[in-house]
Parts: sequence; C-alpha cells; structure tokens
Amino acid sequence: MFREFFRTVRYLWMGPRGRNLIYGVSTVFAIGTVFYKFVEDWSWVDALYYTTVTLTTVGYGDFVPTKDISKIFTIAFLIAGVGYILAFLNFLVTMTVERRQQKNQPEEPGPNSD
Repeated sequence: MFREFFRTVRYLWMGPRGRNLIYGVSTVFAIGTVFYKFVEDWSWVDALYYTTVTLTTVGYGDFVPTKDISKIFTIAFLIAGVGYILAFLNFLVTMTVERRQQKNQPEEPGPNSD
C-alpha cells in the first residue's frame, strides 16, 4: 500500500498539475509552521505537529492558540488549508485509481495482430 502511494506521488511529480499541488500543500504546511513557531513561540516540531493535526482535522487539543491573532489566523488557515489538503488527497486518490485501472487493462491488439 505504501509502495503504491509513493509511486503515485512520484507519478504526480512528473506532471505540472501534480507538482503544483505538492508545492501548494508544502507551502500551506510551511506557512502554518512558521506562523505558529514565531507568533505562539512554539518549537518547530510543536508548530509542525499543530499544523498537521489542524489541517487533517484530527484536533487532539493538546496545543491551542493563545493569542487573538493566532485564533484569527487559525480560522482562515483552516478554511483555506483543509480545502487545499482535500483537493490534493482527491487528486492523489483519483490518480492512484486511474493508474491501477491502466495497469489492469489487457493490452489492445495491435494493427498487425491477426
């Protein structure tokens, strides 16, 4: 399963749309991590952890923004970030299914196969 996932990510990287989604998701994670690192004064790991838990909508509650600006940022971050993550995951699943279907299709007979 993980092998197929990484093959699909590598396949996505080859096309401009997939590459743009990978860049976009990475940028969203970077923006959240940097913001929480400096505004909330969390460690890099805690900031990345909170960003991940927030964008995946898990929300353990062990970290919470304490400043008003962080709370406002989190609202906008969730609205934009979750949508972007879902679009990426949708594209990833769609490409995985398409690749599996292509792999399982029988070869079309060629023009000289009589």
